[in-house]
Amino acid sequence: MPVRSLGYIRWTTPQAEAWRDFATGILGLMSVSGPDPDSLYFRNDDRPYRLVVTPGTEPQVSLGFEVTDDIELEVMATGLEYAGVKVVAGSEEEAAARLVTGLVKLEDPAGIPVELYHGPILDHVRLQTPLVSGFVTGAQGMGHVVLGVEDLEPSVDFYRRALGFARRNTMRMDLGATQMGIHFLGCNPRHHTLGLVNMPMPGGLVHVMVEAVELDDVGMAYDRCHEQKVPIAMTLGRHTNDHMVSFYCLSPDGVMVEFGWGGLAVEEPETTYEITKGSLWGHKPPRR
Repeated sequence: MPVRSLGYIRWTTPQAEAWRDFATGILGLMSVSGPDPDSLYFRNDDRPYRLVVTPGTEPQVSLGFEVTDDIELEVMATGLEYAGVKVVAGSEEEAAARLVTGLVKLEDPAGIPVELYHGPILDHVRLQTPLVSGFVTGAQGMGHVVLGVEDLEPSVDFYRRALGFARRNTMRMDLGATQMGIHFLGCNPRHHTLGLVNMPMPGGLVHVMVEAVELDDVGMAYDRCHEQKVPIAMTLGRHTNDHMVSFYCLSPDGVMVEFGWGGLAVEEPETTYEITKGSLWGHKPPRR
């Protein structure tokens, strides 16, 4: 039984406080309260907080993947243990802090913390996003995330075989003496929920993506970055694989955030493929 969606991201960073204005004033996320007074909590739909930013001396990402229910969580945990993965049951206090009914904790082959959970606890407070018309979530989860790892194959194998992700496509790039490989993995109609690249990053996080409901949301977010002098990492463009129209900006600690619209919905089953170009147009480094 596979993972159903990316439910939440927990990001530890020395620049946590600076995310407050960035997440709300640039990305248009909704700031909400949470159990830890030192952490920041943000929503992009009617689910509990999707992004938690916590202060820490070193950056570290942790991923929360949603499964259908308690039985599915138990089956997955048993399968992981049988495969030799150390699985730890989350405490009632940890589940309450995440507003979920139950969870287990583990690490992927790159040492990135992963949580599997079921039963989000809803507060039925309507999402308030005055800067954005809304975000594409639901069965597709909160968005997608790309992780940078030292050794690519063990991580790809883990997410495909142990967590049930489908490999949608790959890409190879020659970088002089080394070759960079990227695998794009999906677990629901979103083209990819997870990207893996052999490019280690502090804390494991390369970028996170949120998808807006309207194309104008992307343009207005792009304008906000220019008006508030938020650095642009890659200009507006359209990807070859998921067809997303998007741009990339830099968060306060330098992690990229992709803000997009129009992502491809994949109907299973679909054969995998390799791309030789990342974008149909755009996604260029900005002129300095």
